[in-house]
Amino acid sequence: MEIVIGIVAGILTSISMVPQLIKVIKEKDVENISPMMITILLVGVSMWVVYGVILKEWPIILSNAFSVLVNATLLIFYFFFRKRT
Repeated sequence: MEIVIGIVAGILTSISMVPQLIKVIKEKDVENISPMMITILLVGVSMWVVYGVILKEWPIILSNAFSVLVNATLLIFYFFFRKRT
């Protein structure tokens, strides 16, 4: 049962930023995005991947690797779409 809970929790937390990424891609507007928050989150989920590798726990590795991908993409789009002054 704990494996199922871990997998569901991993899926939910991993997909939590997908709606934000879709919105940024559609609207090309990143004015209300905090690059510092995304960077901190990116470091945190990257550390979860390392932790998962150490424990050899695939649910931790896969869910957080997906989060790394989504958040890194969001950060890239932030710098791509931001208004330069």
